[in-house]
Amino acid sequence: MLLKPETFMNRSGQSVGKIVRYYKLMPEEILVVHDELDFDVGIVRIKNGGGHAGHNGLRDIIAHLGSREFYRLRVGIGRPVAGKAVADYVLAPPSKNEWELINSAIDSGIACIDKLVAGDMMAVMNKLH
Repeated sequence: MLLKPETFMNRSGQSVGKIVRYYKLMPEEILVVHDELDFDVGIVRIKNGGGHAGHNGLRDIIAHLGSREFYRLRVGIGRPVAGKAVADYVLAPPSKNEWELINSAIDSGIACIDKLVAGDMMAVMNKLH
């Protein structure tokens, strides 16, 4: 199933938490797709567990799940230039070229859906990394 929360990003945990409780899912059955400042634009990686690294949406999901042990599909958006506020950067629309790179990264993730659903995370990691 796919969930696209209609809450503000900082409150994503409310929606994720409700679905997890309703369907009695385990955190390790969840894949969260999110932007990643620490990767160049268009880089995509998958990992399990970890902290929120200052990402308020992840922080809220962790709080509502009571666990950090969920999968993350991290889509690189790069970092702002020195002196530009991170909040302003992540809320601004990407350039046309950045959009193309981000969409390509998302397409790479979509191409792994069958392996994700099958739980073959090693195959997904090998394909994406």
